[in-house]
Amino acid sequence: MDVLGLADPVGDDLVCSAKGCRETATWGLLWNNPKLHTPERRKVWLACDAHREHLEQFLSARGFWKRTVPVDELERRPEATA
Repeated sequence: MDVLGLADPVGDDLVCSAKGCRETATWGLLWNNPKLHTPERRKVWLACDAHREHLEQFLSARGFWKRTVPVDELERRPEATA
């Protein structure tokens, strides 16, 4: 399910986006850089429980963070067939 209409879909490899972290992500942080993206577009960073707050603060400090949702609510990218 695409929670905001134009959120980028995520693949099956749900790994936290924090630098050096390889934990399974449980959260999707939806964000938008208004200098690069249309207002309705949402990019997605994935976060584990340990890094959720840090990544939200990083995006918020730049005015990019929009919303955080459980990864189960994110649209999944269709996997390529070999």
